Amino acid sequence: MDYGISFVAAVVFLPLFFVLFILASADTGFPGIFTQERVGRFGNMFTVFKFKTYHSVTHQKSSFGKWMRRTKLDELPQLFNILKGEMSFIGPRPDIKGYYDTLEGDDREVLNLKPGLISEAGFKYKNEDQILSRQKNPLEYNDKVLFPDKVKMNLEYYKNLSLKNDLKLILKAFGIFFNLKSGK
Repeated sequence: MDYGISFVAAVVFLPLFFVLFILASADTGFPGIFTQERVGRFGNMFTVFKFKTYHSVTHQKSSFGKWMRRTKLDELPQLFNILKGEMSFIGPRPDIKGYYDTLEGDDREVLNLKPGLISEAGFKYKNEDQILSRQKNPLEYNDKVLFPDKVKMNLEYYKNLSLKNDLKLILKAFGIFFNLKSGK
């Protein structure tokens, strides 16, 4: 199902993809695509694709980049990760090495899931950058508060896998996206 939907979405959004690529390249430096190694299913590493939101020289978030991150359009290239079978539409957000790959015991069950574009933890922490910027020690707060909560939420999703729950997450994602577009 992921492959079929992502193929259709990639075709439909191809014009938008090219426009965003050109704008991101002009705004942040060529190429307008950011790649990074992330932990995937079973702890296997893969390269995630995103539109660049930071200036290549200053390493500061650009105004266009802020808009793309707010609307989550910076994640549109991850449709290609889904097409490649590395990600799913729904699942834990892929993280950098040093987090999911270091889980122990029952927490490792999260690694049975493909990383996804949409998750409850992603909704809860959609403004993670802002949350961390308000902390005295952002890395410690992430490691001791945010990440353990994300693992708990993703395990809950894993233990309650169902089409009904997936449809709820998809509808929630559409609701959030269209509220952003309408300015709410």
